[in-house]
Amino acid sequence: MTIKGIKIYNYLIISILNKLPNINKQKKDFLVKIFVLFLSIKGRINFLQLSRYGNYKEQRYRQQFEKTFNFLEFNKDLVLSTKGSKYTIAFDPRSYIYKSGKSTPGVGYFWSGVAGHSKWGLEMAGIAAIDLENHTAHHLEAVQTFTINNKDTTLVDWYANIITTRKDALREISFK
Repeated sequence: MTIKGIKIYNYLIISILNKLPNINKQKKDFLVKIFVLFLSIKGRINFLQLSRYGNYKEQRYRQQFEKTFNFLEFNKDLVLSTKGSKYTIAFDPRSYIYKSGKSTPGVGYFWSGVAGHSKWGLEMAGIAAIDLENHTAHHLEAVQTFTINNKDTTLVDWYANIITTRKDALREISFK
């Protein structure tokens, strides 16, 4: 599998990773290869697909994905490196993802707008930066919604917490 202009992608990814703190060379090399694979693989992406098209075994991908990575900071730097000058922040709190089984963390009944009723699966909230001049949107982060067992906390409180904990990074984009 070959990507045309892969050097341009590598340069952009490496330049942004160099700005982020606490990323060693091994993690940087892994992330560059992962991002290029995400752009290259057609269809569903899972650890088996990554090992098929990538340089590492399936277990290595699983181990690396268990480690945290600040996608919001990475995507924020990526957005700020583009030519847009006026951004606003968008928040989509309800994106339903079908998932069968019971062992996946966070699985439960969530509202599906397409089906018009609650269905078994996962839900995520998406945060994006909208470029007002170029009429485009850049995805910043996806946050999984977990079922709330506490009666004092509502779903709206959960969504508000997502925004307030990320307010500093989001302000850097929207007040640029």
